[in-house]
This record gives sequence, structure tokens and C-alpha cells, in this order.
Amino acid sequence: MPFNPSYTLPEAIKKIERYCAYRERCHKETLSKLKEMRMIPEAVDQIMAHLILEGYLNEERFAKSFARGKFAIKKWGRNRIINELRQRNISKHNIQTALQEINEEDYQRTLDTLARKRVNQLTGRSLPEKRRKLADYLFYRGWESHLVYDKIEDLLKGYDT
Repeated sequence: MPFNPSYTLPEAIKKIERYCAYRERCHKETLSKLKEMRMIPEAVDQIMAHLILEGYLNEERFAKSFARGKFAIKKWGRNRIINELRQRNISKHNIQTALQEINEEDYQRTLDTLARKRVNQLTGRSLPEKRRKLADYLFYRGWESHLVYDKIEDLLKGYDT
């Protein structure tokens, strides 16, 4: 039988402050952690209010950090970032603000780099199969369809096979 410690309010606040200070967290993650700690609803409300007032939780800051990180590290497109933020119950306003963190030139350059790298990996395949595989790859990563199709046409116009 697993041991589940119980926490006093000050202990829980200290623990959750460390949890939020480690990296940016959204409200949904923090609520989940408090439920995992078996905190009662009244304590959860009190702790959440404390975290927001003290600046440990800020949804706009979280959304901006999330968008920058997922684009820079995982090379996600806007659609994937939007969907992931929606799953975390981030407001439309904060999502739009977060997307402004992505530089348009970097966005286009990243799409080009990803597409070129993937095309080079798709050797020995027919042209329709290359198109499909490249499109599937870029769609999975959340790139917009008009950008994907334009990039496919640009990259594969010279291929005859």
C-alpha cells in the first residue's frame, strides 16, 4: 500500500511554490498537483489564490514560455501549439499573445529547414508518396496547410520520379 503523506496548509504552500518555481506551470497542472496531494477544495482555492497573488502562477507568462519553447526546441507549428494550449485551458487571448512570441522570419526558416531535411530522408519513393509523407510529417507537427502545400510544391517541383 503506497504511503500518501498529508500536508498542512503552510507545508502544502511551500511544496507547491517549489513546484511552480521549478518551471512555468498552468493552472490546470497546478490544480492536478494539488489534487494529487489530496488537498481539500477550500485549501486548493486558498493556495491557488496565494500562488496567483505572489506571481508563482501567470497564465499569460506560461503561454508565452510554452509557445517559445515548443517552437524553438520541438519545431512545432502554430496549430500544434494552439491545440496544446487549448488542452491546458488557456484563454484565446493568452493563446494569441503567446503566438506573437514567434518571429515570422524564424517561423518560415524553420518550416523550410524541416521540410528540406524530411524530403532528403524520403529517398527511393514515388513523387505522390513523397508528397503525402512530407505533408503528413508537417501536419503532425502543427504547420498550417497553406504553408505546407506551398512548401511541398516549392521543394518537389524539380522531381520527376
